[in-house]
Amino acid sequence: MEELAKFLYEVGLLKRMRRSGWWVAGIRDPESVAEHTFRTAILGYILARLEGADPLKTAMICLIHDLPEARIGDLHRVNDRYLDSREAQKRAWGDQLQSLPEKVADALKDLYELWDDQNSLEAKIARDADLLECFIQALEYRAQGCSSLEKWIEKTGATLKTETARSIARACQNQDPKTWWHDLDPP
Repeated sequence: MEELAKFLYEVGLLKRMRRSGWWVAGIRDPESVAEHTFRTAILGYILARLEGADPLKTAMICLIHDLPEARIGDLHRVNDRYLDSREAQKRAWGDQLQSLPEKVADALKDLYELWDDQNSLEAKIARDADLLECFIQALEYRAQGCSSLEKWIEKTGATLKTETARSIARACQNQDPKTWWHDLDPP
């Protein structure tokens, strides 16, 4: 159980690790990896439910997809020009799983392989959830005054694969992120 405790503390590091791509865009205090992962998992569950896939498997893929970043950091797209981040993530993930109980390690390994292979419907939906979360976050940062995100928003929206994700993206573009609460009646 000591090794499992170490793993859980390592996972907790993602609550403090900032998403580095937002720094490139000019965001002074970007979201953490864990904050990104939380909404990604919710989106994955919703997309899977609406697309007819397994929502729990999809949400779990979303929850574990960035865990290797606890070891290698949050690498953004510019890093990929110089580093093989995919290979680094796979190596870090293998190391992270080594000391876990076999039942746990095998299940997590299977989920990450689904994510990495992108062959299952759940993995494809998890990828859409990951991109859609970033898309929504970019819309929120744009609403806060970051003007350097237009090209990124356009490009990311175009990469979404499922019709449900594209529909949600369009709806988010048509909604001011700061006004979601305006229609709520006071108590």
